[in-house]
Amino acid sequence: MIDDEPFNAAGWLVDRHVDAGAGGRVAYRCGDDEITYADLLALTGRAATMLGDLGVAPGDRFIMVVSDEPAFPAVFLGGLRIGAVPIPVSTMLKPAEVAVMAADSGAVAAVLSEPFTGHAAALAEAAPTLRSVVVVDTGLQAAGPPAQLPPSVSLHSWSEHGPAAPVPPAGTTAATDGFWLYTSGTTGTPKAAVHRHGDIRAVAETYGAHVLEISPDDVCYSVAKLFFAFGLGNALLFPLAVGASAVIDPRPPTPARAAELALRHRPTLFFAPPGFCAGLADADVPADALASVRATVTAGETLPAEVYRRFRARFGVEMLDGIGSTEALHIFCSNRPDALRPGSTGRPVSGYDLRLTDDTGATIAEAEATGSLWVRGPSVTHGYWRRPEVNAATFIDGWCRTGDVYRRDADGFYWFVGRTSDMIKAGGIWVSPAEVEAVLLGHPAVLEAAVVGGRTDEGLEQVIAFVVPAAGRRIDEAELLGHCRERMAAFKRPRTIHVVDALPKTATGKIQRYALRAQLEQPVAAE
Repeated sequence: MIDDEPFNAAGWLVDRHVDAGAGGRVAYRCGDDEITYADLLALTGRAATMLGDLGVAPGDRFIMVVSDEPAFPAVFLGGLRIGAVPIPVSTMLKPAEVAVMAADSGAVAAVLSEPFTGHAAALAEAAPTLRSVVVVDTGLQAAGPPAQLPPSVSLHSWSEHGPAAPVPPAGTTAATDGFWLYTSGTTGTPKAAVHRHGDIRAVAETYGAHVLEISPDDVCYSVAKLFFAFGLGNALLFPLAVGASAVIDPRPPTPARAAELALRHRPTLFFAPPGFCAGLADADVPADALASVRATVTAGETLPAEVYRRFRARFGVEMLDGIGSTEALHIFCSNRPDALRPGSTGRPVSGYDLRLTDDTGATIAEAEATGSLWVRGPSVTHGYWRRPEVNAATFIDGWCRTGDVYRRDADGFYWFVGRTSDMIKAGGIWVSPAEVEAVLLGHPAVLEAAVVGGRTDEGLEQVIAFVVPAAGRRIDEAELLGHCRERMAAFKRPRTIHVVDALPKTATGKIQRYALRAQLEQPVAAE
């Protein structure tokens, strides 16, 4: 439970280190630039002044479509500093998609990195509350001036606002709304999870302290970007909470780029989705690329045991898989170096409670049973913005229904079974997509796999697999089906295998199974 005590997250993350004499420590490394904590404090004050000059007041929301560059932490923390509400959104979204969020949130301003200046017109058209647009003009892939904006919306540039006088943190409390994060929308429509200032400290003092055991000497490098919960924690909340440093990069991540940055900056903590780790293990990169890393953290999708083994064999780095959510802000159940089971999601993080329930909502206490996963803890949102019906169904007596189906073993480790909406009933028996995917990934020719349900001519549901081949490998469908036949019961085996170049994913790396189901327009022939 978040107490209503005086607390401003920006002051806690930055000012406290400068006040303690650590202003010279490096907070961020971006390209050739090093941003110290003293520099970050000045940048945050500059952003706070800019927002204030534009009329952004405490409680006002503003949209951020900002790359992983120094302006991101500056603007995000600048908003928190004055009591405004920053809303970082994916840089991968189209203007119309961001415009929906601007309208839904009632945003009064938007801050856009230069490549996204084209978003301005769509935001202005969709959100009648929008008054100002700021372009972060740092020379990153200049997109040209935005289309004509209405007279009610003023256009500004980040470079217009130079050094500013110190801005004291606003008189917020731990319970004050701090920032919003829109869900990644694996099931379609995104919703804004409202997070408080105190949620930032909560994740730092739970997962950051008890699982990462992060210290000021750590260097964090996150493939996952700052605009969503996983990346925000990895490259902002956790390192700044302890005075550590983070590597950020505005360019899209690739295995080659990740290896290059890791060799250059020597991170001690590496964060990436499981699919990226599978690609990195399969890529032609130096074997010592992650030699400085003490732990690789994965989340977003479950980490299959086979991917864990491949990655460990290739780089010799421990992998800690966990489950988190936008609603909980970060990981609430995780493996640890001293308590790890490949293929599992680990045990609850200290400070969080988990339970499994049946279809009636009753708690399932016995081991090895399967049920819907619920979580409660200090960083869980108190609800979505303007979604009363969804809130009533999702947040019950302090618990949040995650929408995931899990199994808990006798030792308290949790094992992912599937999303509530992803489970397949083949031959009258429930089938876990994750279980089938784990078998498919055990074949050396398969890099990634996703399993969904498809319909026969008679309307019966059957298991359909989509697979991405490993680099330099060709997938023989008959051979892969034989591989499955040897390793799983008949009702679980894929009836059809589609070989694809890539799987559709959200910005957080989660597979969009609804998009795969949409590809199955024609009924699947029964065997």
